[in-house]
Amino acid sequence: MTNYLITGSNRGIGLEYCRQLKERGDYVIAACRSSSPDLDALGVRVESGVDVTSGASVLSLKEKLKGINIDVLIQNAGIAEFNSLSNLDPESVIRQFEVNALSPLCFTHSFLGNMREGSKIALITSRMGSIDDNTSGGSYGYRMSKVALCMAGKSLSIDLKSRGISVAILHPGLVSTRMTGFTSNGITPEQSVNGLLLRIDSLSLENSGTFWHSNGDILPW
Repeated sequence: MTNYLITGSNRGIGLEYCRQLKERGDYVIAACRSSSPDLDALGVRVESGVDVTSGASVLSLKEKLKGINIDVLIQNAGIAEFNSLSNLDPESVIRQFEVNALSPLCFTHSFLGNMREGSKIALITSRMGSIDDNTSGGSYGYRMSKVALCMAGKSLSIDLKSRGISVAILHPGLVSTRMTGFTSNGITPEQSVNGLLLRIDSLSLENSGTFWHSNGDILPW
């Protein structure tokens, strides 16, 4: 049995991670600010009251998980506030940096003591964090925060290699969730997580630090 710790787990992609991992027999610790009926119904370990931007909150969770090995840490929590150039909001940009980039890095740092050789870290980013793939502009805070998360993931893959810990930088695809306004152009959370888990399962020290689409494509930086 593999132990998974998942942030942002009460809905959308995070909830689907919990569902699929539970179904295949893994041990799931679902961290979230507040639980949901759908999450409670899964029968996984739910740790609510976890705000990734709160150091005290993260340290409280760390104490609760003292002595528990984390085989896979999935950093899924994130926000999207789409700022245009004509509607630029510096506070929104800073908020997205804090939630999407700085908090996953600090959270990961806090739980390195629970990880061992062979453990894995999956950072859920976006292809909107690709500079080369940006052909439409806009979304300043979201794009910039996801670029920063990609860079954090690449550095982690280098710094943790000697400890035997590998890192995946993952784009889930355009997924029909509340974050995307349940877009009709998106894939389902089930389809997305199917692909994401394939990427995580195949993650190794040899391919650590790769920026993947959930469908297996390697994305440009």
